[in-house]
Amino acid sequence: MNNCNGKHVISGGNEDAVTFLRSVFDLVIKEGVERVKDASTPVIDFKNPEELEQILDLKIPMQSSSHDQLLHYCEQVFKYSVKTAHPHFFNQLYAGLDPYGFAGQVVTDVLNTSIYTYEVAPVFVLMEKYLLRHVRQLIGYEGGDGTFSPGGSYSNMLGMNLARFNKFPQVVRVGMRGLPRIVAFVSSQSHYSNKKNAALLGIGIDDVIPVATDNCGRMLTSDLKRKIEESKEEGAVPFLVVGTCGTTVLGAFDPVDEIADICQDNNIWLHIDAAWGGGVLLSSKHRHLCKGIHRSDSVAWNPHKMMMAPLQCCIFVTKHDSVMKNCQSIQVPYLFQPDKTLYSPEYDIGSKVIQCGRKVDVFKLWLMMKAHGNIGLESRINKAFDNAQYLAELVKKTDGFKLVCDPECTNVCFWYLPKRLRKLEWRLDDKAFCQKVAAVPPIVKEKMTTSGSLLVGYQPLAGMPSFFRMVVINDELTKSDMHFVINEIDKLGQDI
Repeated sequence: MNNCNGKHVISGGNEDAVTFLRSVFDLVIKEGVERVKDASTPVIDFKNPEELEQILDLKIPMQSSSHDQLLHYCEQVFKYSVKTAHPHFFNQLYAGLDPYGFAGQVVTDVLNTSIYTYEVAPVFVLMEKYLLRHVRQLIGYEGGDGTFSPGGSYSNMLGMNLARFNKFPQVVRVGMRGLPRIVAFVSSQSHYSNKKNAALLGIGIDDVIPVATDNCGRMLTSDLKRKIEESKEEGAVPFLVVGTCGTTVLGAFDPVDEIADICQDNNIWLHIDAAWGGGVLLSSKHRHLCKGIHRSDSVAWNPHKMMMAPLQCCIFVTKHDSVMKNCQSIQVPYLFQPDKTLYSPEYDIGSKVIQCGRKVDVFKLWLMMKAHGNIGLESRINKAFDNAQYLAELVKKTDGFKLVCDPECTNVCFWYLPKRLRKLEWRLDDKAFCQKVAAVPPIVKEKMTTSGSLLVGYQPLAGMPSFFRMVVINDELTKSDMHFVINEIDKLGQDI
């Protein structure tokens, strides 16, 4: 343990506090930046909740703690937390560590401001306006507006809220009173936030209509057309279609261009949930997956996913210049004074969003994009796709592994069969067989978690037995890491 001389916390800045901070930053560099990249170290030192509660001193004391004690707590946090920058962490739709993004996060946190007015966040307000304009240009919007948000679910909520306002602007004053039944359409494999948002906005989960998908998770536009017509015949008003660019499990990209045709013909707002797959817009090789996205009305995109920006870093943009202001602004004279003389009130960007206080998320992304440039970020995206494709080919030619479908994104989904199941006929219509297949991933997941060797998620989908979902993001991964995944799962599961 680093020596902080046993000093206790004293309110206000002082030399002892600076010494403590230096010790913490030394620890951060050692454990969070350097050691975490060592593949021989565990991804996690797993303890169950009861064990961990005994290890950690979670009680809040009456008296102050010494700096040595505080540093010890920081060391414990590193020891028992999941190392998401570890080369063998594939569990979620985020991974890796971008040092420039991390540096931007540190600077942001020490400045500790909210980004609602120019007077308290002048640099960050300008950065946000410029960066959101850059994102809209990447999408293909000629104008528009946008904001950083606290998550893709929240961005999807903004899309739904603006779509409703676009169809029925009186909703801002009178709510749902007097409105007809309104319905939204989403892929059956879209993010669950669409249902939650419908409940939150008073639309109702039952009026979020699921649209069928093909075998690889892409929305079937024939079913979308049919269900829109059915809803009209029932007297409902279609107001929103949510297309997905990169579904959570299979990584599927809906046919946006075809969906846009349908929305245009029926005067329906098209929101694209590109929280996961939006990163392909940076790649000339892969941006075709989002073909037609410029025809959408709004887009959700999470740079903290495929782009590797630090959590959280989420963007919502719309092609419409004034819809956010008209739908979400309320006059608040104590915060957004219209008679300011030093700058135009348009720079008080908090008036057009639902939140009041809002954490600054732009600087880490701006600094990261400055560091890598468009070419460097394109290389990052392309490498993730290359690694994912290499892994998919390994799965195809390795005994005991079977792809769910060829990956469209960097999600590689596959079943693993231990030796005792490999001689059985592969039949997804056989309930007994599926139960045997579905029993494997939880056991392998328990073994990899307790050993700390690897973290890969698993889940069932659309009536299929549970399978592994490998998410390839980290740009420091190599082909040997892909081999490790296959070999480690086989080692952990061969005797099941």
